[in-house]
Amino acid sequence: MEPRMNLFANETGTKIGKRIFAVSQAIQESPLPKPTQELVQLRASQINGCGFCVDIHSKDAAAAGETATRLNLVATWRHSTVFTESERAALALTEEGTRITDSYEGVCDETWAQVRKHYDDDQAIALVSLIAVINAANRLGVILNNQGGAYEPGNLATIAG
Repeated sequence: MEPRMNLFANETGTKIGKRIFAVSQAIQESPLPKPTQELVQLRASQINGCGFCVDIHSKDAAAAGETATRLNLVATWRHSTVFTESERAALALTEEGTRITDSYEGVCDETWAQVRKHYDDDQAIALVSLIAVINAANRLGVILNNQGGAYEPGNLATIAG
């Protein structure tokens, strides 16, 4: 199946794409650990079924030194031993923030307490913002039917124009 539309093929799409990328850059420059950023983006993209974003974040994480074991286990992080307590808190928040309507309370207080135990204010706001932004990017990718498989690591800035 072919992509339905290229976000960057017109003026409005380019403006939107560049602004989303600018927010992503601010998060990348935050004190939130880079491995956590990639794991969060990969997990949200898996949940949302965005092959384009799974391709990007798995390849960028691997290129940055993430192990194949951790990348392969991120979908089953609750049943693996390779993630730190802080990463587990971030992944739990990612799942609850991505599946926000699956629970009457959205993100539970226990998950939020674990996030706050491991992340300071700057890191926590970066984490929450990252979850929001990757979910928006996933929705764009799925709606537009962007396909995974052809991404070259480190090439996201080129894609974003």
